[in-house]
Amino acid sequence: MVDVIKLGIKRPVTNPLLPDPEPRQVKYTLISADDHLMEPPHTFEGRLPAKLQDRAPHIVETAEGHQVWSIEGKPYFQVGFMCVAGRPREDHRLEPSRFEEIRPGCWDVHARVKDMDIGGIWGSVNFPSGVTGFGGHLFSQFADQELGLACVRAWNDWLFEEWYSPYPERIVPLGITHLTDPVKGAEEIRRNAKRGFRAVTMPEQPHRLGLPPVFDTAHWDPIIRACAETGTVLNLHVGSAGFAQMPPGAPMLELGSTLFGPMALTSCAEWLWSGFPARYPELKIAMSEGGIGWAAMLMDRLDDIMSRSGYGGSWPDSKNSPSEVLRRNFWFCMIEDASTICTRHRIGVENILFESDYPHGDGTWPDTQHVIERVLGDLPVEEIRMITHLNAAKLYRHPLPAVVLP
Repeated sequence: MVDVIKLGIKRPVTNPLLPDPEPRQVKYTLISADDHLMEPPHTFEGRLPAKLQDRAPHIVETAEGHQVWSIEGKPYFQVGFMCVAGRPREDHRLEPSRFEEIRPGCWDVHARVKDMDIGGIWGSVNFPSGVTGFGGHLFSQFADQELGLACVRAWNDWLFEEWYSPYPERIVPLGITHLTDPVKGAEEIRRNAKRGFRAVTMPEQPHRLGLPPVFDTAHWDPIIRACAETGTVLNLHVGSAGFAQMPPGAPMLELGSTLFGPMALTSCAEWLWSGFPARYPELKIAMSEGGIGWAAMLMDRLDDIMSRSGYGGSWPDSKNSPSEVLRRNFWFCMIEDASTICTRHRIGVENILFESDYPHGDGTWPDTQHVIERVLGDLPVEEIRMITHLNAAKLYRHPLPAVVLP
């Protein structure tokens, strides 16, 4: 039975979901390096130890008609977090509050693959964006750490069993891990890697969520080492630790979304100067939804620091410069970046991935193929192939279709 709680919040008025769009013509094979899923109501059912199962996150219904996740008796309003795909544009600033207000492709993998076919998306890396927290951090911060770890494992089990396994050629399995106990977090990464997970996510600036900063190498080393040793890609999604710091009175959504690029630059620089990429040459880090417009500038600045200003004296790698390590260990994900694709050779064409960001507001579905054509269409064919699918297939060890376009 669905619980009912009184919160005094009125449901927003929303229009019905739009009908399915016509399938788009597929000109390019795409492995989208950043899409999102919403957890269905049954995600945690039967997946926690018996003594903890009745404390698992579950859906409750408010007296106002919202469906919300309940975590340890507290409501968490992330059922339809930014799920605007398939909704009228005038509703894009309204959060869906019931599952029937969300396109089924957000939370049902069979419907998702159908939507991927409509939009011309072959493969998809799917981030959480609901009950786990954007970067999968919420469970790690439970007061009861045993329950938190059980929820992390249950979420990964659901992802493996219900989201990835039915379509292993279409879904790139990305997991979450336990962040407050890095030894257990590393064990979870290794457990998942053994069954085929290719990636894991965590907040890009953990210190903003009360976790140790990336410069606390003693804390984070077990997790980073596990990623490096298993070939698990560390996916850092811009905004997973929250919007940029803004002055009072600033328009949060407008300014916050404008600053995604600078936020990605800041996070990337922090991870680079943490020393982890220098210590672990095999570590792979993907900067998701931050674009590429800032990457060449960062490389130039790093070279200036090392060659002219003398500010880079603490760099730990005597054989490889910071910009060389950036190019070796990092990948950069673009949605459009039409005016800065010209910097691709400075960044490294082999380091650029394309994304659709389904079903979020920045997303290009169902017109992702059109966006690829507009942004990349004039590039040499081999470079288009690298950016749309070859780089991602290599990074995530993901299969390509029998017929690859172009």
